[in-house]
Amino acid sequence: MAFLHGLSKSHTDSGSGLKRRSLTPYILLAPGLIWLITFFIIPIFSLASTSTMVRPEGSQIGTYVQELRFANYIDAFLVSKEQYLRSFVYAGLATILALAIAYPLAYAIAFKSGKYRNILLVLVIAPFFTSFLLRTVAWTQILADSGPVVSAIKVIPFIDETFRINNTPAAVVIGLAYNFLPFMTLPLYASLERIDPRTLEASGDLYANGLTTFRKVTLPLSMPGLVAGTLLTFIPAAGDYVNAAILGNPNTKMIGNVIESRFFAVVDYPTAAALSFTLMATILILVTLYIRKSGTDELV
Repeated sequence: MAFLHGLSKSHTDSGSGLKRRSLTPYILLAPGLIWLITFFIIPIFSLASTSTMVRPEGSQIGTYVQELRFANYIDAFLVSKEQYLRSFVYAGLATILALAIAYPLAYAIAFKSGKYRNILLVLVIAPFFTSFLLRTVAWTQILADSGPVVSAIKVIPFIDETFRINNTPAAVVIGLAYNFLPFMTLPLYASLERIDPRTLEASGDLYANGLTTFRKVTLPLSMPGLVAGTLLTFIPAAGDYVNAAILGNPNTKMIGNVIESRFFAVVDYPTAAALSFTLMATILILVTLYIRKSGTDELV
Protein backbone atom coordinates (compact mmCIF):
# COMPACT_ATOMS: atom_id res chain seq x y z
CA MET A 1 0.00 0.00 0.00
CA ALA A 2 2.82 2.36 0.90
CA PHE A 3 4.53 1.37 -2.36
CA LEU A 4 1.44 2.32 -4.38
CA HIS A 5 1.15 5.61 -2.49
CA GLY A 6 4.82 6.42 -3.20
CA LEU A 7 4.39 5.47 -6.85
CA SER A 8 1.33 7.70 -7.15
CA LYS A 9 3.15 10.60 -5.48
CA SER A 10 6.15 10.15 -7.76
CA HIS A 11 3.87 10.15 -10.82
CA THR A 12 2.16 13.34 -9.59
CA ASP A 13 5.50 15.09 -8.94
CA SER A 14 6.82 14.14 -12.38
CA GLY A 15 3.60 15.34 -13.97
CA SER A 16 3.76 18.71 -12.24
CA GLY A 17 7.44 19.03 -13.15
CA LEU A 18 6.63 18.29 -16.80
CA LYS A 19 3.87 20.89 -16.72
CA ARG A 20 6.26 23.48 -15.29
CA ARG A 21 8.79 22.69 -18.00
CA SER A 22 6.16 22.98 -20.70
CA LEU A 23 5.19 26.45 -19.43
CA THR A 24 8.77 27.70 -19.23
CA PRO A 25 9.07 28.75 -22.92
CA TYR A 26 5.84 30.75 -22.69
CA ILE A 27 6.98 32.45 -19.50
CA LEU A 28 10.28 33.41 -21.16
CA LEU A 29 8.45 34.69 -24.25
CA ALA A 30 5.94 36.73 -22.27
CA PRO A 31 8.06 39.92 -21.78
CA GLY A 32 8.94 40.04 -25.47
CA LEU A 33 5.35 39.43 -26.53
CA ILE A 34 4.06 42.12 -24.17
CA TRP A 35 6.62 44.58 -25.54
CA LEU A 36 5.75 43.65 -29.15
CA ILE A 37 2.01 43.98 -28.59
CA THR A 38 2.33 47.26 -26.67
CA PHE A 39 4.81 49.06 -28.90
CA PHE A 40 4.17 47.50 -32.32
CA ILE A 41 0.83 45.74 -32.75
CA ILE A 42 -1.30 48.35 -30.96
CA PRO A 43 0.42 51.32 -32.68
CA ILE A 44 0.01 49.61 -36.07
CA PHE A 45 -3.72 49.20 -35.53
CA SER A 46 -3.92 52.79 -34.30
CA LEU A 47 -2.08 53.98 -37.41
CA ALA A 48 -4.41 51.93 -39.63
CA SER A 49 -7.42 53.47 -37.96
CA THR A 50 -6.02 56.99 -38.30
CA SER A 51 -5.28 56.51 -42.01
CA THR A 52 -9.01 56.25 -42.86
CA MET A 53 -10.19 59.21 -40.78
CA VAL A 54 -11.43 62.55 -42.13
CA ARG A 55 -11.58 66.05 -40.71
CA PRO A 56 -15.17 67.26 -40.28
CA GLU A 57 -15.94 70.47 -42.10
CA GLY A 58 -15.51 73.48 -39.86
CA SER A 59 -13.74 71.58 -37.09
CA GLN A 60 -10.46 72.73 -35.58
CA ILE A 61 -7.09 71.50 -36.80
CA GLY A 62 -6.19 68.06 -35.47
CA THR A 63 -9.79 66.91 -35.06
CA TYR A 64 -10.63 63.81 -37.08
CA VAL A 65 -13.45 61.26 -37.10
CA GLN A 66 -13.51 57.70 -38.39
CA GLU A 67 -15.32 57.35 -41.72
CA LEU A 68 -13.28 54.50 -43.27
CA ARG A 69 -12.20 56.72 -46.17
CA PHE A 70 -9.72 54.49 -48.02
CA ALA A 71 -9.40 57.14 -50.73
CA ASN A 72 -6.94 58.80 -48.32
CA TYR A 73 -4.31 56.38 -49.62
CA ILE A 74 -4.81 57.42 -53.24
CA ASP A 75 -4.91 61.12 -52.37
CA ALA A 76 -1.78 60.86 -50.23
CA PHE A 77 0.18 59.07 -52.95
CA LEU A 78 -0.87 61.45 -55.71
CA VAL A 79 0.14 64.47 -53.64
CA SER A 80 3.54 63.01 -52.67
CA LYS A 81 4.39 60.61 -55.52
CA GLU A 82 7.52 62.58 -56.48
CA GLN A 83 9.01 62.35 -52.98
CA TYR A 84 7.81 58.76 -52.73
CA LEU A 85 9.66 57.63 -55.84
CA ARG A 86 12.69 59.76 -54.97
CA SER A 87 13.01 57.96 -51.64
CA PHE A 88 13.46 54.59 -53.31
CA VAL A 89 15.89 55.98 -55.87
CA TYR A 90 18.05 57.57 -53.17
CA ALA A 91 17.84 54.46 -50.98
CA GLY A 92 18.82 52.24 -53.91
CA LEU A 93 21.80 54.42 -54.84
CA ALA A 94 22.91 54.62 -51.21
CA THR A 95 22.67 50.83 -50.89
CA ILE A 96 24.80 50.32 -54.01
CA LEU A 97 27.38 52.82 -52.78
CA ALA A 98 27.47 51.25 -49.31
CA LEU A 99 27.89 47.79 -50.86
CA ALA A 100 30.75 48.99 -53.06
CA ILE A 101 32.55 50.27 -49.94
CA ALA A 102 31.54 47.56 -47.47
CA TYR A 103 32.34 44.41 -49.46
CA PRO A 104 36.07 45.12 -49.91
CA LEU A 105 36.21 46.35 -46.33
CA ALA A 106 34.51 43.22 -44.95
CA TYR A 107 36.68 41.00 -47.17
CA ALA A 108 39.86 42.65 -45.93
CA ILE A 109 38.81 42.31 -42.28
CA ALA A 110 37.79 38.67 -42.70
CA PHE A 111 40.84 37.43 -44.66
CA LYS A 112 43.64 40.00 -44.49
CA SER A 113 43.49 41.78 -41.13
CA GLY A 114 45.24 39.19 -38.97
CA LYS A 115 45.78 40.39 -35.41
CA TYR A 116 44.15 43.76 -36.23
CA ARG A 117 40.74 42.21 -36.91
CA ASN A 118 39.13 43.23 -33.61
CA ILE A 119 40.47 46.78 -33.89
CA LEU A 120 39.04 47.14 -37.39
CA LEU A 121 35.66 45.80 -36.27
CA VAL A 122 35.58 48.34 -33.45
CA LEU A 123 36.34 51.08 -35.98
CA VAL A 124 33.43 49.91 -38.13
CA ILE A 125 30.95 50.32 -35.28
CA ALA A 126 32.68 53.36 -33.74
CA PRO A 127 30.33 55.84 -35.52
CA PHE A 128 27.48 54.40 -33.45
CA PHE A 129 29.13 55.94 -30.38
CA THR A 130 28.08 59.34 -31.75
CA SER A 131 24.58 60.63 -32.35
CA PHE A 132 23.10 59.95 -35.80
CA LEU A 133 22.17 63.63 -35.99
CA LEU A 134 25.66 64.87 -35.12
CA ARG A 135 27.26 62.57 -37.68
CA THR A 136 24.96 63.93 -40.37
CA VAL A 137 25.65 67.54 -39.39
CA ALA A 138 29.38 66.79 -39.57
CA TRP A 139 28.96 65.92 -43.24
CA THR A 140 27.75 69.44 -43.95
CA GLN A 141 31.26 70.59 -42.95
CA ILE A 142 33.04 67.81 -44.81
CA LEU A 143 31.08 68.52 -48.02
CA ALA A 144 31.05 72.31 -47.58
CA ASP A 145 32.03 74.49 -50.54
CA SER A 146 35.32 75.32 -48.82
CA GLY A 147 35.68 71.85 -47.28
CA PRO A 148 38.36 69.27 -48.07
CA VAL A 149 36.29 67.19 -50.50
CA VAL A 150 35.09 70.00 -52.76
CA SER A 151 38.47 71.76 -52.60
CA ALA A 152 40.23 68.58 -53.76
CA ILE A 153 37.75 68.05 -56.59
CA LYS A 154 38.11 71.65 -57.81
CA VAL A 155 41.82 70.97 -58.40
CA ILE A 156 40.76 68.92 -61.45
CA PRO A 157 41.11 71.26 -64.45
CA PHE A 158 37.69 70.75 -66.07
CA ILE A 159 35.70 71.17 -62.81
CA ASP A 160 33.81 74.48 -62.66
CA GLU A 161 34.46 76.84 -59.76
CA THR A 162 30.75 76.83 -58.92
CA PHE A 163 30.83 73.07 -58.27
CA ARG A 164 29.26 72.08 -54.95
CA ILE A 165 28.04 68.92 -53.19
CA ASN A 166 26.17 70.26 -50.18
CA ASN A 167 22.40 70.63 -50.62
CA THR A 168 22.37 68.32 -53.63
CA PRO A 169 21.04 64.79 -54.24
CA ALA A 170 24.65 63.54 -54.14
CA ALA A 171 25.05 64.82 -50.58
CA VAL A 172 21.87 63.04 -49.47
CA VAL A 173 23.00 59.75 -51.03
CA ILE A 174 26.47 60.08 -49.49
CA GLY A 175 24.95 60.77 -46.08
CA LEU A 176 22.63 57.78 -46.32
CA ALA A 177 25.43 55.46 -47.44
CA TYR A 178 27.72 56.63 -44.65
CA ASN A 179 25.17 56.42 -41.84
CA PHE A 180 24.06 52.90 -42.75
CA LEU A 181 27.47 51.56 -43.82
CA PRO A 182 27.97 49.47 -40.62
CA PHE A 183 24.65 47.72 -41.29
CA MET A 184 26.08 46.60 -44.62
CA THR A 185 29.58 45.75 -43.40
CA LEU A 186 28.83 43.59 -40.38
CA PRO A 187 26.52 41.01 -42.06
CA LEU A 188 29.00 40.74 -44.95
CA TYR A 189 31.86 40.20 -42.53
CA ALA A 190 29.87 37.54 -40.65
CA SER A 191 29.28 35.59 -43.89
CA LEU A 192 32.82 35.97 -45.20
CA GLU A 193 34.38 35.05 -41.87
CA ARG A 194 32.55 31.70 -41.91
CA ILE A 195 34.05 30.71 -45.26
CA ASP A 196 36.64 27.98 -44.80
CA PRO A 197 39.97 29.24 -46.26
CA ARG A 198 40.61 25.69 -47.49
CA THR A 199 37.69 26.15 -49.90
CA LEU A 200 39.48 29.08 -51.50
CA GLU A 201 42.73 27.12 -51.58
CA ALA A 202 40.95 24.22 -53.28
CA SER A 203 39.70 26.61 -55.94
CA GLY A 204 43.27 27.68 -56.61
CA ASP A 205 44.40 24.04 -56.76
CA LEU A 206 41.81 23.59 -59.53
CA TYR A 207 43.58 26.35 -61.51
CA ALA A 208 40.99 29.04 -60.87
CA ASN A 209 42.39 32.58 -60.83
CA GLY A 210 41.46 35.12 -58.18
CA LEU A 211 38.54 36.57 -60.13
CA THR A 212 37.06 33.14 -60.86
CA THR A 213 37.46 32.10 -57.22
CA PHE A 214 35.64 35.22 -56.11
CA ARG A 215 32.84 34.78 -58.66
CA LYS A 216 32.35 31.04 -58.21
CA VAL A 217 33.16 30.52 -54.51
CA THR A 218 33.43 33.66 -52.37
CA LEU A 219 30.45 35.60 -53.72
CA PRO A 220 27.93 32.69 -53.60
CA LEU A 221 29.00 31.75 -50.06
CA SER A 222 28.65 35.36 -48.91
CA MET A 223 25.17 35.83 -50.42
CA PRO A 224 23.29 35.53 -47.07
CA GLY A 225 25.36 38.40 -45.67
CA LEU A 226 25.01 40.42 -48.86
CA VAL A 227 21.23 40.04 -48.86
CA ALA A 228 20.96 40.83 -45.14
CA GLY A 229 23.26 43.85 -45.51
CA THR A 230 21.38 45.33 -48.46
CA LEU A 231 18.08 44.92 -46.64
CA LEU A 232 19.40 46.47 -43.42
CA THR A 233 20.65 49.41 -45.49
CA PHE A 234 17.82 49.89 -47.98
CA ILE A 235 14.88 49.62 -45.56
CA PRO A 236 15.91 52.38 -43.10
CA ALA A 237 17.33 54.51 -45.92
CA ALA A 238 13.99 54.53 -47.75
CA GLY A 239 12.21 55.95 -44.71
CA ASP A 240 14.98 58.29 -43.54
CA TYR A 241 14.36 62.03 -43.37
CA VAL A 242 17.32 63.38 -41.40
CA ASN A 243 19.84 63.23 -44.25
CA ALA A 244 17.49 64.89 -46.74
CA ALA A 245 16.62 67.61 -44.23
CA ILE A 246 20.22 68.45 -43.32
CA LEU A 247 22.21 67.65 -46.48
CA GLY A 248 19.55 68.29 -49.11
CA ASN A 249 17.34 71.10 -50.33
CA PRO A 250 13.58 71.51 -50.91
CA ASN A 251 13.93 69.61 -54.18
CA THR A 252 15.54 66.56 -52.53
CA LYS A 253 12.88 65.89 -49.89
CA MET A 254 12.07 62.23 -49.32
CA ILE A 255 8.83 60.60 -48.22
CA GLY A 256 10.07 60.58 -44.63
CA ASN A 257 10.23 64.37 -44.72
CA VAL A 258 6.65 64.53 -46.01
CA ILE A 259 5.40 62.19 -43.27
CA GLU A 260 7.26 64.16 -40.60
CA SER A 261 5.83 67.43 -41.92
CA ARG A 262 2.28 66.05 -42.12
CA PHE A 263 2.43 64.76 -38.56
CA PHE A 264 4.07 67.70 -36.79
CA ALA A 265 3.67 70.79 -38.99
CA VAL A 266 0.48 70.37 -41.01
CA VAL A 267 -1.17 68.14 -38.37
CA ASP A 268 -2.70 66.05 -41.15
CA TYR A 269 -2.69 62.71 -39.35
CA PRO A 270 -4.72 60.66 -41.88
CA THR A 271 -2.44 61.57 -44.79
CA ALA A 272 0.69 60.92 -42.74
CA ALA A 273 -0.67 57.55 -41.57
CA ALA A 274 -1.68 56.58 -45.11
CA LEU A 275 1.78 57.47 -46.44
CA SER A 276 3.39 55.46 -43.63
CA PHE A 277 1.31 52.39 -44.45
CA THR A 278 1.96 52.75 -48.17
CA LEU A 279 5.69 53.00 -47.52
CA MET A 280 5.67 49.91 -45.29
CA ALA A 281 3.65 47.90 -47.82
CA THR A 282 5.92 48.89 -50.72
CA ILE A 283 9.07 48.02 -48.80
CA LEU A 284 7.58 44.67 -47.77
CA ILE A 285 6.73 43.81 -51.38
CA LEU A 286 10.15 44.87 -52.67
CA VAL A 287 11.95 42.95 -49.92
CA THR A 288 9.95 39.78 -50.61
CA LEU A 289 10.64 39.97 -54.35
CA TYR A 290 14.32 40.66 -53.74
CA ILE A 291 14.76 37.74 -51.37
CA ARG A 292 13.00 35.33 -53.71
CA LYS A 293 15.02 36.59 -56.66
CA SER A 294 18.29 36.20 -54.77
CA GLY A 295 17.43 32.61 -53.82
CA THR A 296 17.64 33.16 -50.07
CA ASP A 297 14.00 32.50 -49.17
CA GLU A 298 15.02 31.18 -45.76
CA LEU A 299 15.71 34.76 -44.69
CA VAL A 300 11.99 35.65 -44.88
